[in-house]
This record gives sequence, C-alpha cells and structure tokens, in this order.
Amino acid sequence: MLVIGAVVIRVTDLEGQIGFWTRALDYVVREPVDDDFALLRPREGEGPAVSLDAHHSERVLPPRIHLDLYAEDQRAEVARLAELGAREVPWDRRPVDADYVIMEDPEGNRFCVIDAEGWTGWAARRLR
Repeated sequence: MLVIGAVVIRVTDLEGQIGFWTRALDYVVREPVDDDFALLRPREGEGPAVSLDAHHSERVLPPRIHLDLYAEDQRAEVARLAELGAREVPWDRRPVDADYVIMEDPEGNRFCVIDAEGWTGWAARRLR
C-alpha cells in the first residue's frame, strides 16, 4: 500500500515560499532547512507534507498537477490567501456553479480553493 507523504513544489525564492505556504496552510517547517529544500508539515493533526524544492523549473500552463485546498469558508480563505500574496486566476471556461476558485501563489504555482460544503472526503471531514 502507498500513501502520499508529501507534495513537492518547485520554487525560486525558498524563504518567500516558506513564508507563504506556512501561513496559507498553518504548517510548520521541519528543521533544519537546507539551502535548496524545506519540508513543511501540519502544525497539528495529520495530512500530507509540502516540500519546497528550490530548483529552476519551466512553468507550464495549464499545470500538469495542482493542489486542491478544501475550505469551510471559501470566500474568507480566498481573501486571506490574497492578503498573503496569492492571486485569483480568471478562467473563461469556469462553470458558473463551480465549487472552486483557481489561485496561484506569489511565484505562479496554481492551486484551487474548494468549497468543502457537501464534500465527504477525508479533507472535508478534517475541517469539521
């Protein structure tokens, strides 16, 4: 059996991205931090780690993979993430009744903020 232990995000500004993602997810840094790598883990409870890997990577749009972040209060989380430096990504094919908002971190790594209302998966259950 396999489980996801960490999702790795390629970054340019390691310190800046540590600041964004620790605040965005309420994660903490596992010490020590290398010059080009940091592992972030949930402050409390369980969940996958996020590793930040400071190596050049070509940006591809649409990205081949992205994070789906579940939120109890989607509107409040989108606003909070924007205050941290994320930005909403407009997409003309997004359905009117979509339960997600596409965003990107300060370096352009995309993720979605999902309205957890009605979801029953482990991520949504963890929020309740």
